[in-house]
Amino acid sequence: MPSLSVTIVTLNEAAHIAAAIRSVSWADEVIVVDSGSTDETVAIARREGARVEARGWTGWVDQKNYAAELATHDWILSLDADERVTPDLAAEIRALLAGTPAHMAYRIPRVAFHLGRWIRTTDFYPDFQTRLYERRHARWRGKYVHESLSSDTPPGRLTHELQHFSFANLADHLDRLNRYSTLAARQLYESGRRTNVIGLMVHPVAAFVRNYVLRRGFLDGTTGLTLSAVNAYGVFIKMAKLHELQRQTAGTPLAADASAPPAPTAALDMPIQARGDADSEGAR
Repeated sequence: MPSLSVTIVTLNEAAHIAAAIRSVSWADEVIVVDSGSTDETVAIARREGARVEARGWTGWVDQKNYAAELATHDWILSLDADERVTPDLAAEIRALLAGTPAHMAYRIPRVAFHLGRWIRTTDFYPDFQTRLYERRHARWRGKYVHESLSSDTPPGRLTHELQHFSFANLADHLDRLNRYSTLAARQLYESGRRTNVIGLMVHPVAAFVRNYVLRRGFLDGTTGLTLSAVNAYGVFIKMAKLHELQRQTAGTPLAADASAPPAPTAALDMPIQARGDADSEGAR
């Protein structure tokens, strides 16, 4: 049976790190790469039995690849400090590694606890994350937001959920939307994406309809309505910041390019709910 290393990248995660490590206490080792925490993160991680390495922040992609390089074993489970591996998911991973895995990486459905409940509607679910992988055949890639794991072969899928405790409350959610939308807009701009007045109107509306109707946000009552609206707002501010970058570069007013065709990409419609896999639609 292949051994498993769990890697966690941290910065001031004292409120979460103990529970995260305990949820993977069955693994062969847990490695925490800390980027200069000023709270009790390091002390708590060591107390819980993790191996802690200090390293200045170099970005999510580089930190995660570095953590994988530190691992003793080739099979890696990459975990965020605000995530928990359930007993069912742990059993599924152990059973998989006890045999001969058919894939070199596996996607795991992630469920978020937010606004007092587990969210299984809207773009929050299923929030598939590629986290279990054989490091000789996969590597983290990305830029500002949405780091993703690229494997030599298509990933498989696990069944049981990874639990996510991403947001403390709605205010925290909105604060992160503001921060990540800035990074997302920059990433879109540098990749050649552009938008206009039509896009500013159409994409947020499309995001709301997708969240509330197609992804059944209406089943979650006021919570589903709130999250659908917040996701649509996240798309709007991302688009608005993208357009602001266009104006700063071109020196033209907002309405100057209103006749240009909308950016033909579904990526513009996706809400920014913090970090996640590049192909993920859920919260992080």
